[in-house]
Amino acid sequence: MNAALLAIATFALFLIGYRYYSRFLAERVFVLDDAETVPAREFEDGVDFVPTPKHVLWGHHYTSIAGAAPIVGPAIAVIWGWLPALIWVAVGTVFMGAVHDFSALVISLRNRGKSIGDIAGSVIGPRVRTLFLVIISFLIWVVLAVFAFIIGTLFVANPGAIFPINVQIVVAVALGVLVRRSGVGIFWPSIVSYAALLAAIFCGNAFAEQFPFIAEISVSTWVWILLIYSFVASVLPVWLLLQPRDYLNSHQLVTGLVLLTLGLIVLHPTVQAPVINLSPEGAPPMIPFLFITIACGAVSGFHGLVSSGTTSKQVSCMTDARAIGYGGMLGEGALGMLAVLAATAGFASGADWHAHYSSWGAASGLSVKLDAFVSGGATFVSSLGIPFESARTFIAVMVIAFAATSLDTGARIQRLVIAELAESYGVTPLTNRYAAGAVGIGAALVLAVTQAGGRGGLILWPLFGTTNQLVAGVTLLVVSIWLRRLGRPVVYTLVPMIFVGTVTFFAMLGEVAGYVGNFSEQWLLAVMGGLVLVLDVWVIFEGARVLRASFGDPIRA
Repeated sequence: MNAALLAIATFALFLIGYRYYSRFLAERVFVLDDAETVPAREFEDGVDFVPTPKHVLWGHHYTSIAGAAPIVGPAIAVIWGWLPALIWVAVGTVFMGAVHDFSALVISLRNRGKSIGDIAGSVIGPRVRTLFLVIISFLIWVVLAVFAFIIGTLFVANPGAIFPINVQIVVAVALGVLVRRSGVGIFWPSIVSYAALLAAIFCGNAFAEQFPFIAEISVSTWVWILLIYSFVASVLPVWLLLQPRDYLNSHQLVTGLVLLTLGLIVLHPTVQAPVINLSPEGAPPMIPFLFITIACGAVSGFHGLVSSGTTSKQVSCMTDARAIGYGGMLGEGALGMLAVLAATAGFASGADWHAHYSSWGAASGLSVKLDAFVSGGATFVSSLGIPFESARTFIAVMVIAFAATSLDTGARIQRLVIAELAESYGVTPLTNRYAAGAVGIGAALVLAVTQAGGRGGLILWPLFGTTNQLVAGVTLLVVSIWLRRLGRPVVYTLVPMIFVGTVTFFAMLGEVAGYVGNFSEQWLLAVMGGLVLVLDVWVIFEGARVLRASFGDPIRA
């Protein structure tokens, strides 16, 4: 099968979904209105609540959700064949993931910019609020520790990426100050800044060779540096670093997607993976684990946390939510689709693919899959005449920038979640953004350094996929109850909730049973996984009870 044709067909589906389905949701289900007051204007504080132009906020949202996961997940899931992975990315994005992100953003905008965990308390009940916030905090805790390790690993494997990433931070701060203080538009200054970033990318390898000690920095040291940096980034005003850096990242992301797509079309490689591979060695059953392995890139609970945690506090006009929430997820779906094709058509032959995916153990390594995407993507881009090493550095910088954005955004969300929990229980000191941020980053650092090389987060990483999807299911449940009480159609959020919730419940039940069966070696996964499963079942049970009762309640105007 020609990979270029698959890419064109998927892009066509995304365009149709945005043109018709997202407009239907915006007009008939969520009833968005330009005249509505938004939290960014009502509670503007210059730190978290900052009205932001749609194209700038789209950059923040897109790059925050498009971390390493939409690359790693598809690159692992293709072990079951290219067709199941591609269908789930395409259909899941249009009818589940984009709906989830869009709805989480809208419900937060209509609830004073509160997080989805906080909103769950008012929609379902105070007890659910605490339970859901604890689950969310656990998810972000793991994300922070693991993403710091992933970025550190990529820095060690691609030292040429270190210089441009640091240049990007400096340039982003300068851009933020310029726009804030002078009031000039951000677009043209950002183009100049992006040109400086591209120049830094092409100088990256030369810089690493000139200063060889940089390549000798260990992964564990990078974990410390990255998490300390994340604390600083999480407490700074969003206009100073978050917005301008993410806007620059969006330029890089769009450039990367265009180059990858053009390279794919020029190269038009043949997909080397089998259409369906039902029995890979050592792999769990495709159903339900395909839908857990590919989370980001199809539907992801973390996206709802971004939508309601940071993005909703920056939306300047209610109708912008469609392009940012639904459109942003389509962008991540495009990245997931390209990851599928890079991991199936980036091999010289079917034998090479089978050697790389010889077993589940060989296929499921985080670092290996990221490196496979970087190399496969560089192969596509180099077909356009760009030197392979430069193309590889560009792709590596793009992946690191995605992961770093998710790391920063996750740190800010964790700070807000800790502050919400502290406010509920009267722990006033932790409502301070510096104290809450320090607790969140400190916990992630402790987790990361529990194993040599900063690999501690990987201990709990096997729980990420199921916990992430459970959060997505609960988010859709909260939105469904809210819509029902308003007398709006609920089928468009309820059906995805039932599907995601069902497959994830059985996947996590199977995971926990396996950990319990090997308790002496996997006791931590068994205990933590069992706890998350119990808490989630509790939340879903209470939510289902409220949803059922809502069909007998009078409709609120």
